[in-house]
Amino acid sequence: MEIELMAQGHPYWEKAIGFAERSAWRAGPYLARMMRANDFLPWERVILAREGDVLLGYCTLTAHDEMPPERGLSPFIGFVYVDPAARGQRISEKMIGRAAAYATSLGYAALYLMSGEKGLYEKYGFAPMGEYDTIFGTRDQLFSRQLG
Repeated sequence: MEIELMAQGHPYWEKAIGFAERSAWRAGPYLARMMRANDFLPWERVILAREGDVLLGYCTLTAHDEMPPERGLSPFIGFVYVDPAARGQRISEKMIGRAAAYATSLGYAALYLMSGEKGLYEKYGFAPMGEYDTIFGTRDQLFSRQLG
C-alpha cells in the first residue's frame, strides 16, 4: 500500500478528484471541487492511500479545515475517508501518520482534527479538547495530538 502526499500536478491528482466525487460520503464532492480549483496553500496536501491503481482513501492536511482561522490553531487533518470495501486495514491510521510526519517536517508541534465522531480518533493519539463552532455554523468536537 502506498500513502502519497499530493499537490496539484501529482500523477494521481485527477484520479483522486474522481474518487472523491464518487465516494459514498457527502463531503467527497466538496473536496473534489477544492482540488479542481486548487484551493490549497502551497504547503497543504491531500493524502491518498492506494494499492497499485486502486484508490482506497484520502484525507487532507490544511491550515484550518472547518475551524475559524482566528482561533490560531494549525494544521488540521480533514476529509478522512476510506472506501467501505477497504475498511479494517488501518488505512486511516496510516494516512494520519503520514500527515503527522509531514506536519512535523514543517515544524509543527501539534496536529488538530474536528469531527463529530466519538472514540475514533483517540485511538490515533488525539485527545478531545471540547466542542467548537465551525466555519459552517455548526459545532464539532476538536481533537489535538502532540507531534515529535
